[in-house]
Amino acid sequence: MNKTLSNIILLVFIALVFINCANKGTPTGGKEDLIPPTIVKSEPENYSTNFKGKEIRVYFDEYIKIKDLQKQLIISPPMKTQPEITPLGGASKYITIKIYDTLQPNTTYAFNFGNSISDNNEDNLFPYYRYVFSTGDYIDSLTVNGQIFDALKRKPDTFVSVGLYEVDSTFSDSIIYKETPKYITNTLDSVSTFSIENIKAGTYMLYALKDGNGDNKFQQKTDKIGFYKEFITIPTDTSYNLKLFSEDLDFKAFRPSLIAGEKVVFGYEGDYKNMNITLLSEVPEDFDYHITKDVKTDSLYYWYKPKLEVDSILFKVSNVEFEKEYTVKLRQLKRDSLTIKASPTSSIGYQEDFIINGSIPFKTFDTSKISIMDKDSTFIEFSSLFDSINNNYIINFKKSAESTYKIRVLPEGFTDFFGNVNDTLNYNVRTKKESDFGYARFTLVNAKYPIILQLTNEKDEVKFEQYATKAEAIDFLNLDPGKYFIRVIHDANGNKIFDTGNYLKKIQPEKVSFFKEIEIRADWGVSDILEFKE
Repeated sequence: MNKTLSNIILLVFIALVFINCANKGTPTGGKEDLIPPTIVKSEPENYSTNFKGKEIRVYFDEYIKIKDLQKQLIISPPMKTQPEITPLGGASKYITIKIYDTLQPNTTYAFNFGNSISDNNEDNLFPYYRYVFSTGDYIDSLTVNGQIFDALKRKPDTFVSVGLYEVDSTFSDSIIYKETPKYITNTLDSVSTFSIENIKAGTYMLYALKDGNGDNKFQQKTDKIGFYKEFITIPTDTSYNLKLFSEDLDFKAFRPSLIAGEKVVFGYEGDYKNMNITLLSEVPEDFDYHITKDVKTDSLYYWYKPKLEVDSILFKVSNVEFEKEYTVKLRQLKRDSLTIKASPTSSIGYQEDFIINGSIPFKTFDTSKISIMDKDSTFIEFSSLFDSINNNYIINFKKSAESTYKIRVLPEGFTDFFGNVNDTLNYNVRTKKESDFGYARFTLVNAKYPIILQLTNEKDEVKFEQYATKAEAIDFLNLDPGKYFIRVIHDANGNKIFDTGNYLKKIQPEKVSFFKEIEIRADWGVSDILEFKE
């Protein structure tokens, strides 16, 4: 074979190879890996007894990673000194748990990793892995199950802790503020049911906690709590329902301070309605004062006149089960300027009040200097009411559909606490067409009165509500179009508000019933029957 023929054969061979490769198409990378990692072995083995070590290793068949461990990991009983768990921020074929806490004797411990473990490449979860060991001769195997509800929301919060305190000689109701529970679990981010496992027989207090700072102790200001009304005895076949609620804060006052000329701020927590502020220092005969509430914060303002020529003044703040004296240092500060605002500013509802608010307490209001005129230039009669604590003048007048109203306040209509007066004030509001609204009628079956029927949005915020004391149809007129959820509060004490619970007083929140979503359309009505279970 000559050299030219050899070259031709070689070129043909190479061309066939390229053609064959091209016919195979683009590689797909194979099937997607959907298989979670598998445990190869554990040292010591899972469910070991007479555990005395300080380190645990769990080996997998592939590289794994751990994420969101702070939220996902539940250790029961809780440890005062948290263990060190790796890998964090990297990948490994094994998990290491280093224990630094002193373990209790004859106790079963459980590490529940939730949804924190996955393979390194595809994020396939190894869900709800539990590593269990006992420092005694056997593994405790009893269980408590139940479900979490919310007192006012359609759905409970996620990541709710559920725990058991052992009722023994050291137990007291205050333990929930000071100590971590004997056993604990967490609903994590997907379910409202709970299961506390590996419990020993005994008597316990069962509670639930939406824990604001993750310390497994109840803090009234930041946490929601739910508790079972009686101690429970384990073993048990009962499924327990726990209702989460936020407690009303116990009253607490903070040190007051001068923040503007003749204006002292008093911060507080809890209910201010029984809060009394008394000036104990000597004052001149023409001394006067007024107290208003801040719109946004939990603060009361103490306004006074005339200016006091002293370095400090002494106040006493009192409330139910609270009394304390405070000294306020005085200094030269400029007084606030009077600003006047009104709401609403554009559209007004048929039954909605028009409200005028001042930045300084109003002293007088001359109703002869206010006028309301409709679109036909007809003067409209009105009535007014002064809300002293909120410094609001509430103006009420009859409104008709698809109309505009001009509200004018002439100069010196308002005089504030320091003698400032207003310039001319002009406001314009309008009403919508009747056909812009919808309506709803509800017939209640087996209801125990009185009740508060509320229409809420998706965030469980109240948009409309009505109070009923007897069996009759309840009508909601002039509803803005949209989707609403129906919530009924069973007002057992007839005070026309929802009463929450209290752990120390062993009071459960008032009963609330939830019903389906309804859709309100413009110029359309909804009629529904709400049937209550006996």
